[in-house]
Amino acid sequence: MKVKITVNGMLYNKHIPNDMMLLEFLRKYGYVSVKRGCDTSNCGLCTVWVEGKPVLSCSYPAARADGKNVTTLEGVKDEAASFGRYMTAQGAEQCGYCSPGFIMAVLAMRRELTDPTEEEISNYLAGNLCRCSGYAGQTRALRAWLHDKPWEKEGQV
Repeated sequence: MKVKITVNGMLYNKHIPNDMMLLEFLRKYGYVSVKRGCDTSNCGLCTVWVEGKPVLSCSYPAARADGKNVTTLEGVKDEAASFGRYMTAQGAEQCGYCSPGFIMAVLAMRRELTDPTEEEISNYLAGNLCRCSGYAGQTRALRAWLHDKPWEKEGQV
């Protein structure tokens, strides 16, 4: 099957197997931030955006992304670095294995929700699994980041 998928602004016009998942497609073309954790859509490590909405790429057929825009962590590296600084300042960065998927969910949440409540934050992060701490430190960093709004100071969208 032939697909045209735009990843972080780069068009890929490729032949793929019919059963290829988006995660496999992205890893094949060097997007190493997209991680395989469970293959059951339970951990969130493989989170990317398709047309700006978070999806779990381990269970999203690559063929379904045909003609669409896909964004990985590499495509939002400045925003990710900004949030990463907050995580570090809050002592929330641990092993880092869950960080790419977690950060993609956080950045999507910021785009979709103006002033998220604690419940909305919890709901948004429910699909992400942290094996180190259960996101206590990361949630603290997220709250500080949302309160300080550094993206406004840094001129980010």
